[in-house]
Amino acid sequence: MSKRKKIRLEYPIKSSPAILYNSISTPSGLSTWFADDVDIYNNNYKFKWDGDEQIAELLKKTASKGMKFRWKTAKSDEYFEFEIIQDELTDDVALVVTDFVDESDEENATQLWDSQVHELKTSLGG
Repeated sequence: MSKRKKIRLEYPIKSSPAILYNSISTPSGLSTWFADDVDIYNNNYKFKWDGDEQIAELLKKTASKGMKFRWKTAKSDEYFEFEIIQDELTDDVALVVTDFVDESDEENATQLWDSQVHELKTSLGG
């Protein structure tokens, strides 16, 4: 069995934190770049892709800063997180993605996140 590894990817985003937060925290925002469709019920987010769906529990929501989820099928200490950071000096905005992946699949997982965040940047006009 492959070991699981925590990865942290940082992407510069040309957007205001408020607009970016909308893209990572609302069903309409998430469905523009992360999934084909997103539904929320209670504290669960149902993400749909090409007829497949996965449910993630919302673990933490920090206004204007980020969202932290755990897939229903994941181990209790694993999660994925979207965090918005802004440089105090330059005001540059970045999205930090934290995820847990099989060590043997780290390259594919990173490429998938790169692709997803590219969709996000396109949807934000940059």
